Amino acid sequence: MTVSVKKRKQITEAQYLKMERAAETRSEFFDGEVFAMAGTSKRHAIIAGNAFAALHPQVRQRKCDIFQNEIRLKVAASGLYTYPDIVIACGGQYEDTEFDTLLNPSVIIEVLSKSTAAYDRGEKFAQYRKLPSLTDYLLVAQTKRLIEHYARQPDGKWLLSEHSEIDDVIELPSIGCHLALRAVYDQVLVAIKEEGPEWHLTPLQEDQ
Repeated sequence: MTVSVKKRKQITEAQYLKMERAAETRSEFFDGEVFAMAGTSKRHAIIAGNAFAALHPQVRQRKCDIFQNEIRLKVAASGLYTYPDIVIACGGQYEDTEFDTLLNPSVIIEVLSKSTAAYDRGEKFAQYRKLPSLTDYLLVAQTKRLIEHYARQPDGKWLLSEHSEIDDVIELPSIGCHLALRAVYDQVLVAIKEEGPEWHLTPLQEDQ
């Protein structure tokens, strides 16, 4: 998730939506305040694009929808409006007839940056856990090969598994899909030792 810059002005949800739908840039909304979204780095864009490309053909075969930072998500329980890096929904439900505000995601993926990592793991995830439909939450690192996968269990608790090997594959049974780390980090990782599988990040600009 990219860093947001706070604009201190109290408005209603209706006012936010009217403003947002007419705006050329995206903003988030929570508790009466609007947060302008900053741009992303090349590395962030490559990682998010790779994950989207790997999942898109699988998701479409299951007649579900996948969006890359282009559809608004609302957490109805708290009133948060945000734009996840990637969101997947099967049988999408929307807030109104504009069909631009999703209510029931199954999978959310966020690419971490220095300034948002704590928020994405903490308060943002606490908000996402209020979504009854959400089954999987993935956090993708930029500075090393690592994906944190939080999976909702039958008792409502969340199980964390970490994946850092290049041949690791993350299973997403709730949507019948999988995500390979090799695909996610394509063009981002380079081998530097012929004798071993040690991988390092290419010198792309990371989000702040």
